[in-house]
Amino acid sequence: MSEIRLAAEPRNEFGKGAARRARRAGFVPGVVYGHGHAPVHLNLPGHDLMMALKTPNALLVVPIEGKDEFVLPKAVQREAIKRTIEHVDLLLVKRGEKVTVEIPVLTEGELAPGGNLVEHVLNTLPVEAEATHLPESVTVSIEGLEAGASILAGDIALPKGTTLAVEADAVVLQVIGAQASQADADAEAAAEAAAEA
Repeated sequence: MSEIRLAAEPRNEFGKGAARRARRAGFVPGVVYGHGHAPVHLNLPGHDLMMALKTPNALLVVPIEGKDEFVLPKAVQREAIKRTIEHVDLLLVKRGEKVTVEIPVLTEGELAPGGNLVEHVLNTLPVEAEATHLPESVTVSIEGLEAGASILAGDIALPKGTTLAVEADAVVLQVIGAQASQADADAEAAAEAAAEA
């Protein structure tokens, strides 16, 4: 995963009024914490932050007290209707440090014929990896799977240096059989009744 550099500025004003002024100027208020460091308050460029957060577990580089530091998004508060970013909490991480994150589970391939469906029991997979080498996602093949089949966390091939942060027997995906619609069931019952009459 590549690093995304953000030109953050120190934030000295606090409260709702200061946050509104920052947002009007195109910034998002944020706070960086971790490693026993006192929380650092920043204003981050809104558009750049929004684009960076489209990547799951984006590794951001922000200037803190004159030094570039690695941070991971920990909590993102969004406006309820417009979904714009209102505030972000960032976790300070070091190169070589292991962190636990959740990565999206993607599927590839086609199920066995018969109208079966894939149910995502877990949409994301908790894993532990080095902070500067976090996988963006994991892809699972569902090629030819039939109803009743399931894929466990331990069945998924993880990128090198990544380990599971969930039980290996946790169900991630399962294939469920096609459900006959009520109209089909009613038509079948009517046909049977007509045949008996």
